[in-house]
Amino acid sequence: MRLFLGVDGGQSGTTALIGDEAGRVLGRGEAGPCNHAAAHEGRARLESAVRLSLSAACREAALNPQTLVFECACFGMSGGPDDKQAILATLIRAGRLLVTTDAVTALAGATETGQGIVTIAGTGSIAFGRNAQGRVARAGGWGYVFGDEGGAFDIARHALRAALRMEEGWGPATVLRDVLLVATGSATANRMMHDFYTPEWPRARVARLAPLVDRAALEGDQVAEKILNQAAQELAFLAAAVRSQLWQPGEAVEVAFVGGVFESASLRERFRLLVEMEAGSRCHTPLHGPAEGALFEAIRAPR
Repeated sequence: MRLFLGVDGGQSGTTALIGDEAGRVLGRGEAGPCNHAAAHEGRARLESAVRLSLSAACREAALNPQTLVFECACFGMSGGPDDKQAILATLIRAGRLLVTTDAVTALAGATETGQGIVTIAGTGSIAFGRNAQGRVARAGGWGYVFGDEGGAFDIARHALRAALRMEEGWGPATVLRDVLLVATGSATANRMMHDFYTPEWPRARVARLAPLVDRAALEGDQVAEKILNQAAQELAFLAAAVRSQLWQPGEAVEVAFVGGVFESASLRERFRLLVEMEAGSRCHTPLHGPAEGALFEAIRAPR
C-alpha cells in the first residue's frame, strides 16, 4: 500500500495525517506550533512538532516511523516554506517532498477538487485561488503593518481607534471604549493604546479582542457594526481580486472561507452576500480542514 503524509503546521499547532491513495486517513497526530523556523529555538520547535505529530499518527496507524517511507509528503506551513524545506527533508523520508504555504493546503481541503478560492481571516487575512489550468493567484497577506484587512488584529485595531476618537471628542459614542477598557484593565483608551505598543501585547493578544466587537454589534452598537461590515467588505475584495486574476466574468467559482473571524455570523453572512453578488460565485464553508488539504495535495501530486 502506498502511503502519503499531509501536515498542517501553524502558529497554534501542528497536525499530521497519514493516508492511503484513496484519501482514507489511517492515522492522525497533534503537536505544538512549528512556525518561525529561522531562529535556533524556532528550528528546534519545528523539529519537535513534526516528530511528535508524526509519531502520534504512526501509532494510530500501527506503523513504524523509523522504517516508514511515504510516496509523497506535503507540508502546509504558516509563514511560508522558504526556511523549512531543508529542515523537513532531514525529518521525513518520502519519494517527493512538497513544502508550501498554509493557504495552498487550506484551499486543497476547502473544495472537492482543490480548485476555487479560499479567503482566510484569522489574526491576519489572505485570499488564494487556483483554477482548472493549475494557475494560482493571491491577494493580501501583507502582514499587520501594511495589510491584513478584515483580520482579527485589524478589527481590534479599528475598535481601539474608535475608542480613542470617542475619548478625544472627534468620534461618535460607542460602547467599544468601555468594553475594551474592562477587557484590558486600562484606565483610558490612550493608556491602552500605549500598552498595545509594548511586548506584553503582541499582535496575537490584541487580535483576541476582536470577538468583543462582534458582541457589541449584536447589542446594537453602530460603530461596531460598521467595523464588521467594513471587514467583510475588505475580505470580499480579496476574494474578488483573486477571481479577476484567474477566471472570466460569469464563470463558476467556489469560494470558501476559513478562520476565526468568520465565527461572527453578521460578518460571515455579509461576506457571503457580497461574494455571491458576482455571477457564478458560490460561497460555502470548507469541506475539509487544512491537514486534510495537505494530504490531498500529496495524493494529487504528479508522480
